[in-house]
Amino acid sequence: APTGLAIFEMTGAGLKQILNPSEILLSHRDEPMSGVAISATLNGNRPFLIEVQALVSSAVYGTPQRSCTGFDTRRLNMLLAVLEKRAGFRLGVKDVFLNIAGGIRVDDPAIDLAVIVSVLSSSLEIPLGKDTCFAAEVGLSGEVRPVSRIDQRIAEAEKLGFRQIFVSRYNRKGLDISKYQIGIKFAGKVEEVFKQLFKPGTRS
Repeated sequence: APTGLAIFEMTGAGLKQILNPSEILLSHRDEPMSGVAISATLNGNRPFLIEVQALVSSAVYGTPQRSCTGFDTRRLNMLLAVLEKRAGFRLGVKDVFLNIAGGIRVDDPAIDLAVIVSVLSSSLEIPLGKDTCFAAEVGLSGEVRPVSRIDQRIAEAEKLGFRQIFVSRYNRKGLDISKYQIGIKFAGKVEEVFKQLFKPGTRS
C-alpha cells in the first residue's frame, strides 16, 4: 500500500527526506492569527497536520471572488453555502481566498471542518487557539461527518503538542479515548463547533 506524501529539503549534501512533514507544513508563530486553522489529514497511510489559511474581505469590485490554492474551489463554494444556509453567516458579498500552506494539494475530506473554521475566523477577525486542530468532513446540512483512521489523526495531533481536536461524534464508537492525553471534542453539527470557538450570536 502507498505510504503517501514524501517531503524533501535541499541541503548542502543533496536532497534529504523530512521524516516529520507536520513540523514543516505548520507555521511557527508567537501570536495566533485570525483565518488560520489546523487540520489532521491523511495522505496514503501517513497522518500529518497541515495549516489552512483563509482571508475574507468585502468584495471591492462588486462580484465576490473565490480563490483556492491547494483545495478544490467547488468544494469551497459548497462549504460557504453551508455556512450561509445552515449557520446564518452572510458571506455572499465577501471575497474568500483559501490557501493550503506548504504548497501541497489536499483532497482528504477531513479538512472540511478546518476550512470553514478558518473562513469564519478571518471573517470575524477572531484568532483560534494555537493548540486546537480539526478532523471532520462537513455535509450539506451542516452535519459534522466521521472520517477514516481517526485514531491515527488524534495520535499525530497529540504527538505535536495540540491540546484539543474537534471530530465527529460519529467517530466516538470504538475509539478508546482513555489512551489519549489530548482533549477530544465531539460534535454533530457545525453550530456546536462555532459555539465553542466563537462568541455566541456573533455574525459577520
